[in-house]
Amino acid sequence: MARESISKIAYKTLQQSKSIAGFAHKQISSRLMNFILPDSKLENFNIDRDLLMQIQNSMDLLREEDWNDAEKNIYPKKLLFDEPWLRYLTQYPKIWLDMPNTWDRRRKQNFDDLPKSIDKDNYPQYYLRNFHHQTDGYLSDFSASIYDLQVEILFNGSADSMRRRIIKPIKEGLEIFRDRKKSSIKILDVATGSGRTLKQLRAAFPKEKITGIDLSDSYLKEASRYISDLDGDLIQLIKGNAEELPFENESFQCISCVYLFHELPRTIRAKVLNEFFRVLEPGGILVLADSIQISDSPDFTSVMESFYKSFHEPFYCDYIKEDIDSKIEDVGFKDVKSNSFFMTKIWSAVK
Repeated sequence: MARESISKIAYKTLQQSKSIAGFAHKQISSRLMNFILPDSKLENFNIDRDLLMQIQNSMDLLREEDWNDAEKNIYPKKLLFDEPWLRYLTQYPKIWLDMPNTWDRRRKQNFDDLPKSIDKDNYPQYYLRNFHHQTDGYLSDFSASIYDLQVEILFNGSADSMRRRIIKPIKEGLEIFRDRKKSSIKILDVATGSGRTLKQLRAAFPKEKITGIDLSDSYLKEASRYISDLDGDLIQLIKGNAEELPFENESFQCISCVYLFHELPRTIRAKVLNEFFRVLEPGGILVLADSIQISDSPDFTSVMESFYKSFHEPFYCDYIKEDIDSKIEDVGFKDVKSNSFFMTKIWSAVK
């Protein structure tokens, strides 16, 4: 049996350490908040040993996939070790200081505790809520400043590994345009958030033109700070709604979208898919990443059910039951493929 390289051992050690840290934080914070602000209505989700082993095996397979893709030069190996530690160190105390507010909001089922300064007419109604019970929803600089670390903790340090699963199908899909100059290829990342996906994309596609669009001013500002020192052409950031993309027909060769669909009502998911189809050039590739669903991960049904019960995710229960593959096909896409990696499902489709 071949011995593992030092770099692979270092990668696995890093991932395992993040996983332990994320799990420890959730255990300690939950027990502490239950002690400070007890509420019998809040469920404690206990994972039995068999399910825990399945989750661990699924996470190990994700890491192996992540490592192998880097080994094949699908993306630079340096991405596997790219952790904004200084940024996390400044974010982590904020998470603890904000936790009583988040916990109290969850206990009171207060879902519309949003900044008074926002103009609600600028946002769709489904967006105006405290997703995950987080302070200010997606509508403040504070929320944007701690979001990345919150997601890393939620997924036990595996968020970036799951995000990177979009890169391989994008590279495969863009092969149809291989005779064009890379600088003429345009990639649109929808619901780009605080910029973590953009950084992964820029590392894998250093010459292509990349645009990120999001509905939140605060998250776009955070993304701008995060990606400002990246090599390659400047990534363009635009404020806009995925329901009405501010782009001409057939203007992009690729669209990526990470963790948006489970936070949309069913009718809006269909509308967004139609917009994706409109702005993609014929032959272009669509790659979606979102939560696993019951159809592909039935063994994790209890985990999915616990998620929407414990967090404020009003459209998640419907999402995990919807046949997204058929919805993509109904819009007009072809060659629809899907695969699951730990807690994330990846779809790819061609216009």
